[in-house]
Amino acid sequence: MIRKNVNLLLAGAMLLCSVASIAQHSFSDCSAAFLNNRMVVDEYSAKGKCAVSVSATGMLTVNTADLTPEGGKPRDQIFFRIAIRDKSTGTLVMLAGEAVKQVEIQNVLKKCSKGDHIVLMTTESRYVLPHNEILVL
Repeated sequence: MIRKNVNLLLAGAMLLCSVASIAQHSFSDCSAAFLNNRMVVDEYSAKGKCAVSVSATGMLTVNTADLTPEGGKPRDQIFFRIAIRDKSTGTLVMLAGEAVKQVEIQNVLKKCSKGDHIVLMTTESRYVLPHNEILVL
């Protein structure tokens, strides 16, 4: 009986440790939005700004990134979702229900007006995406 209780206690402790180690991996991989393999944000810092012209073309992706002082280089594409924040009301509207790895930017921009924001959301908490809103110019 005591041996069974010790085994249950040990199993519970191992489960707790494994859950804790999974939680420690949240927000551990840097990522950024890229348009045609160029980082959208002008500076990967708290001062960085993201903007695209309403006439922009190409593929929008969210990638893990190798960051350097000169900018960022895309690595692996990750799944993300897209919403539009309306300039006038601040309302967020999901563009599509499914997560994507890439999208033609014109398909997003045709649902936007100047002053709106394209909002990008990662599907996994391990990805850091601090510049997740792109202003439509």
